[in-house]
Amino acid sequence: MQKPLGVVELFTSQGCNSCPPADLALAKFAARDDVVALGYHVDYWDYLGWQDTLGSDANTRRQYEYAEGLNRRGVYTPQAVINGRSHTNGGHYREISEMMARDKDRGLGLTVGLRFEDMGDRMRVSAEGAPTGGDKIHLVLVYFVRQADVAIDRGENAGKTISYVNAVTDYQTIGMWEGEAMTVDIPRSELAAKNADGCAVLLQKTTKGGRPGAIIGAAILPRQSS
Repeated sequence: MQKPLGVVELFTSQGCNSCPPADLALAKFAARDDVVALGYHVDYWDYLGWQDTLGSDANTRRQYEYAEGLNRRGVYTPQAVINGRSHTNGGHYREISEMMARDKDRGLGLTVGLRFEDMGDRMRVSAEGAPTGGDKIHLVLVYFVRQADVAIDRGENAGKTISYVNAVTDYQTIGMWEGEAMTVDIPRSELAAKNADGCAVLLQKTTKGGRPGAIIGAAILPRQSS
């Protein structure tokens, strides 16, 4: 089963002039077949004059939950969270690649194989069996728009048209993984219900406080053939 090198979750904003280089870096990761790349647009920069058209309070909430798990006092953009374990500036493409490689070398990367298949009227998630170490591990679906070109009229990026990839529209925990091999079917109609055309699945540990923690497995739904 598939074991990508790692997961990059970028917290970004259309209203932040430091974010475009990170958005470009995420596009490079999304073009790779060994990385699950996800863009979470936050809403706390909207007061600067431009309301992020892809932003949501849920995305902001996920970033704050990561901050608690990573023992940070606050949040920032552009922030890339790598495998749910560490973070850095989202524009540092080479550093992020090296961080994923180090996690893999240390046995801290994506160690559980997942398969995500398009079955026509449904999406099928299959996970292999592996020890859990007693951790609570969630099966998380992340819905996203594969590409969105946005003309920004106000704020720090006024006058720019920026292409965004894998912009998250929603995410939800659909169950617990107990270490046994498992298969779950999700109606494909869920994509339209979440205003999405793409989806990823994460096996993610939770902290004692229930916050998102280390990601130990991930897969992304293949594009439909035209």
